[in-house]
Amino acid sequence: MANITKKVSWSSRADELGAAGEGTPLLNGSEQSRAFRELSEGGNIFQIGRLSTVDLEEEVTSDEDSVKGRPKEIPHNEKLLSLKYESLDYDNIENQLFLEEERRMSHMSFRCLEISRWVICGLIGILTGLIACCIDIIVEKLAGFKYQVVKENIEKFTEVGGLSVSLLLWAVLNSAIVMLGALMVSFIEPVAAGSGIPQIKCYLNGVKVPRVVRLKTLMVKVFGVICSVVGGLAVGKEGPMIHSGSVVAAGVSQGRSTSLKKDFKIFEYFRRDTEKRDFVSAGAAAGVSAAFGAPVGKNTTTHKFFASMISTFTLNFFLSIYHNNPGDLSNPGLINFGRFENDSVAYYLYEIPLFIAMGAIGGLLGALFNYLNYWLTIFRIRYVHRPYLQVMEAMLVAAVTATVSFTMIYFSTDCQPLDPEHSEEYPLSLVLILICPNVLCFRDICQHVQLFCADGEYNSMATAFFNTPERSVRSLFHNQPGTYNPLTLGLFTLTYFFLACWTYGLAVSAGVFIPSLLIGAAWGRLCGILLATTTDNGSIWADPGKYALIGAAAQLGGIVRMTLSLTVIMVEATGNVTYGLPIMLVLMTAKIVGDYFVEGLYDVHIKLQSVPFLHWEAPATSHWLTAREVMSSPVTCLSRIEKVGTIVDILSNTSTNHNGFPVVVQPAKLCGLILRSQLIVLLKHKVFVELARSRLTQRKLLLKDFRDAYPRFPPIQSIHVSQDERECMMDLTEFMNATPYTVPQDTSLPRVFKLFRALGLRHLVVVDDENRVIGLVTRKDLARYHMGKHGLEELHLAQT
Repeated sequence: MANITKKVSWSSRADELGAAGEGTPLLNGSEQSRAFRELSEGGNIFQIGRLSTVDLEEEVTSDEDSVKGRPKEIPHNEKLLSLKYESLDYDNIENQLFLEEERRMSHMSFRCLEISRWVICGLIGILTGLIACCIDIIVEKLAGFKYQVVKENIEKFTEVGGLSVSLLLWAVLNSAIVMLGALMVSFIEPVAAGSGIPQIKCYLNGVKVPRVVRLKTLMVKVFGVICSVVGGLAVGKEGPMIHSGSVVAAGVSQGRSTSLKKDFKIFEYFRRDTEKRDFVSAGAAAGVSAAFGAPVGKNTTTHKFFASMISTFTLNFFLSIYHNNPGDLSNPGLINFGRFENDSVAYYLYEIPLFIAMGAIGGLLGALFNYLNYWLTIFRIRYVHRPYLQVMEAMLVAAVTATVSFTMIYFSTDCQPLDPEHSEEYPLSLVLILICPNVLCFRDICQHVQLFCADGEYNSMATAFFNTPERSVRSLFHNQPGTYNPLTLGLFTLTYFFLACWTYGLAVSAGVFIPSLLIGAAWGRLCGILLATTTDNGSIWADPGKYALIGAAAQLGGIVRMTLSLTVIMVEATGNVTYGLPIMLVLMTAKIVGDYFVEGLYDVHIKLQSVPFLHWEAPATSHWLTAREVMSSPVTCLSRIEKVGTIVDILSNTSTNHNGFPVVVQPAKLCGLILRSQLIVLLKHKVFVELARSRLTQRKLLLKDFRDAYPRFPPIQSIHVSQDERECMMDLTEFMNATPYTVPQDTSLPRVFKLFRALGLRHLVVVDDENRVIGLVTRKDLARYHMGKHGLEELHLAQT
C-alpha cells in the first residue's frame, strides 16, 4: 500500500470520514498500461469498473513502514481521481412518488413555492451582509488594538535604540494571531482553508465536496479570515465571503441545521440537490456583492440579483450605523476602489495596444504565480501534511511578512510631502502611526530610525506596505502623480509577489483577490510612470492611476482567469463604465497568454485535490472515442422485485461503493434507475412486499421520508436487517426513476460529454440495440478521459 498514490484534501492532509463506512479510495488514471493489463481479464480492456480500490483511511501498520517512519499519507500523483468525491443529483428523480406529488400541487401551491424562493434569497442576502459587516468591524477593532500595542512599544524603545525589540514584538503578535486561525483550520475544519472558491466551484460543477457547506465550516472560515487579515498576511477578506455566502444559502434553503440537529419544518420542498445548488449559487453571488459591491457581477437570474442587492443593502445599512452616519448607503462593499473621475479615466485609441500589452504581462506574471504556487503546494502535500506543521508554517509566513515589511520601510528613503488639506487621501503609514502619533515630532524620531523623512512628509513604502491591502490599492489608483518613485514600486511588486505566492495555500482562511489587485496596481502604476517619462507628452495622457487600474485587472485576470464576471466586478467597484472595454480586452489577453503556460489558480488547486471536475467541452480530439470505450462495466443491476439480502450485500460491498443501480427485467433490459440513498431509506423503513401484505395499515412511504434523510443519508452499516428479513422481497417499481437518460454504445464521447454536462447528470446508462444495459457512464469516467490531447494519445497507444 505504500506505493499507492495519496489522497489529498483541501488542506493538504487526510480528511476524516464523513460517515461510517465511507472510504476514500483512489482511481489512478496515469498508469494506463498497468490498468489495462489488470482489466484485460474480462476480455474487455474498457471494463474500468473492475479497478481495485484501496481505503486510504486505514493506518499503515507494516513493520517496514514503521521502521522507516513513513507518514500515513502517501505520495501525491496529479493524474489521480479521488473516489471520496461523489456527484450531486442535479437531475430530478422522476419516480412515481415525485410525479404524484407534482400532479397534486395546485397553481397556488406553486406560487407559494415561488414566494418561498424570494424569501430564502432575501434571508441569504441579509445574513451574508451581516457576516461581512461583522468581519469588517472585528478586523478594524483588532487591527487597531494590535497597532496600538506596537505603537506604545516603539515609543518606549525608540529613544534608547531598541527598535529590534519592537520588530520582534510585531512579528510575535502577527504569528500568535495567525496561529489561532491556523489551529482552527488545521485541527477543526480543514475544508475552511483558503478562499473556498475552488470548493464552491466544484460544488456548482456537480461534485459533493465533504463538509464544504456545513455550519462548522462557516464558523471556522469567519474566525480564520479575521485572524489572517489581522495577522498581517498578504491576503484579502473578500474571497472567503463567497464561501461564507454559499454556506449560509445551503443552510437557510433547507429550513434546518443538521449540525445543530434543529429542524424548523420549513422549506422542506427544497431539500434536494437541484434546488440546493441554485440557492448556493445565489449565496455565492451575495458574497461577491458584499465583498466588492458588485450585485451584477455573478448574476444570471432575478433571484440571485435580489440576494446580491439585499446583501449590499444590509452591509451598507449596518456599516452606516457603525460609522455614526445612519442612512448613508454609499459604501459599495468591503473593498472600495474609489470612483474614477471622468478626466482621469479618459483614454485614447492609441493606448489600447498598450493596455493589451499590459494584459500579456499580467498573463505571464499570473502564469508564473500559479506555477510557483503549484510546486509550493506539491511541497506542502509531501512534507507539510501534518496539522502541527501546517500551523508552524503559517506562523513562519506571518513572522517573515512582518520582518520583510519592517525592513523595507526601515531602509526606504522615498519620502513624499503630506498635503494637510487631503490628509485623508494619504492614510498615515504604519510607521507614522506607530512611531509618532503627532506628525510635528516625526522629524526627530526619524533621525533615529534612518528614514530620512522631514517634518510634514510620509514614507511611500510604508503607505504601500503598512496600510490594509484595500487602502493600498486605493492609494495606488488615486494618489497624485509623483506619490511613488519607480524604485519603491518595483521593490514592492517583487516582494509582495513572492509573499502572496507563499501565503496562498496555507492552512488559513484567506483570499487571493486583493493581493493580486495590489501587485497589479503596483506594477501598473510603474508602467504609467515609465510611459510618462519616456514620451514627450506622456505626463498628459499616461496617468499613473489609470495604468494602475489596468495593471490590477491584468494581474488578477492572469491568476484567476476570469473574463466577463471580473470585468463587471471591476467596473462596478470603480464606479465608472468608461473602462469596460479596455478591462475586457486586458482580461481576455491575460487569460489567453496565461492559459498557454498553466491553468488558472483555482483550476490548479482543483486538479491537485484530485477532484473529478468537468469542463464545458470534451477534448477536441476525442471524436474517435465512443460511449462503449469510456463506460464502466460490468454494471451491478437490480431486478424490479429484488431480494432484500441481495440489496444489503451489494450496498455493503466496500470494493465498489456504487451509488447508482440500473433496474432491469430479464433478459437485462433496462426499465429504470435507483440510487444508493433511495435503497437505504427503503431498508430503513422496511418497505418489503411481505410486510406490506401482512400490515394493512402500514403507512405509505412519501417523498418527505427521503427529504428528512437528506443530505446525510445513513450508511448501510447502521441499517439492521434480520436474517428473516433478508429473505423478503422489495418492489422498486414505485421508487425508481422509470425514465433515466440512456445513450447507444456507439455514441461519440463529445456527444456523451455534452449530454452529461448540460443536463447535470450523475449516471448515464449505456445500452445496446435491444435496450440491454452494457455499461454506465459516471463523472469519474468522463473526468479520467478529459486529460487533453496528450492523455488521449497515450490511451490510443494503450489500445493498439
